[in-house]
Amino acid sequence: MSSETLSHSAYRRLREDILEGRIAPNTILTERELAERLGISRTPLRSALSVLEREQVIERMVNGTLLVRLVSVEQLLDIIQLRLILERAAARRAAGFGLTPELEAAREAQLRYLGAGAMDFESFWQDDGIFHRAVALAAGLTLLPGLLAEQRAIVRRSTIIRTHTNFADQAREHIAVIDAIAGRDAEAAAAAMALHFDRMRARTLGWLNKD
Repeated sequence: MSSETLSHSAYRRLREDILEGRIAPNTILTERELAERLGISRTPLRSALSVLEREQVIERMVNGTLLVRLVSVEQLLDIIQLRLILERAAARRAAGFGLTPELEAAREAQLRYLGAGAMDFESFWQDDGIFHRAVALAAGLTLLPGLLAEQRAIVRRSTIIRTHTNFADQAREHIAVIDAIAGRDAEAAAAAMALHFDRMRARTLGWLNKD
């Protein structure tokens, strides 16, 4: 296996471990331990770490120590505000085209969370991503899913969002957006998406206050 392939494999494995919480925020990383764990030399490992550092998943301290970055509440709130602006506009635009098969499938998936009680976080996270991607594509904004994926990758590293197991409120908010788009009501679609992010912000602050 080439050094480039080893580096990419190491990057992918480390990134997934951090995103999924197997490597916790504020964990100190050492090259020796990581190289032994991944079964590679330090050269491709350093290349992988450089990419993670550029992506701000990890950071290098003044003394050279590598640390898994903690996602701050301020970061989460900034992302929510940015996505509100982008996705409110996307919902309004999507209403001009109406319901798509992807949105219809997303609506069916969201129905599973109504009155279901505690549900698996990872399952909802996937369905949440499918919903937001479907709205962006329904609006014909082909670059937006990539931007959303980048922001969601940051949010996923937060331990705050992983404490929640009941997703009925989010599901109802998603369905309201889809129904407004299906009805070709642009203002209602934009308002429903804005309300979704307003409540997302409130939930984030609520989860923080419980810690």
